[in-house]
Amino acid sequence: MILHGHPLSGNTYKVRLLLSALGKRVDERTVDVTTGAHKLPEHTALNPRGQLPVLVDGDTTVFDAQAILVYLARRYDAAQRWLPLEPGPMAAIVGWLSFAANEIQHGPHLARMHYLLGVPAAIDQVHAAARETLGQLDARLATRSYLELDRPTLADLACMPCVALAPEGKLSLAPYPGVRAWVERLRAQPWFVAMPGLEART
Repeated sequence: MILHGHPLSGNTYKVRLLLSALGKRVDERTVDVTTGAHKLPEHTALNPRGQLPVLVDGDTTVFDAQAILVYLARRYDAAQRWLPLEPGPMAAIVGWLSFAANEIQHGPHLARMHYLLGVPAAIDQVHAAARETLGQLDARLATRSYLELDRPTLADLACMPCVALAPEGKLSLAPYPGVRAWVERLRAQPWFVAMPGLEART
């Protein structure tokens, strides 16, 4: 199994978290977005959108972080812990995958990309959207430990990385105690792996 991504990519990282939780080994290959390698033909042959990450599992190639999470859960999680097949729980978790791809992507993630890689953004508007997103998450987590099912699921893995890295987009997590406690609970999991900006607990 090969994961094409980047060490600073929150979307790559969420896939790494699930692979660790599933006990799956992967050959990680860096695609240097700072030099535009994700737009070169050798990468767009894997993902025509020119984005990261991309997972190659034998004859199967999957791109889009949320799609990769679903693929891995269906392919390798026989216990259905990460994405149950029951319609209600599955719908609830998929809703958070959409939240990760929309609200988080265009809020905390975009702010981080603006400051980290110089991605153009109307930063005041992006910060306002990010604070709204963080507020929604904080309200959800005020009375629960995880987003769904009282345990870590794909919902948490899809949403946590780019939220935890929000300070790199000049967004403080201090006003969101529920979010901060949630991140710490996930960092305490035995399958947690670190990335730059999101280190393991000591």
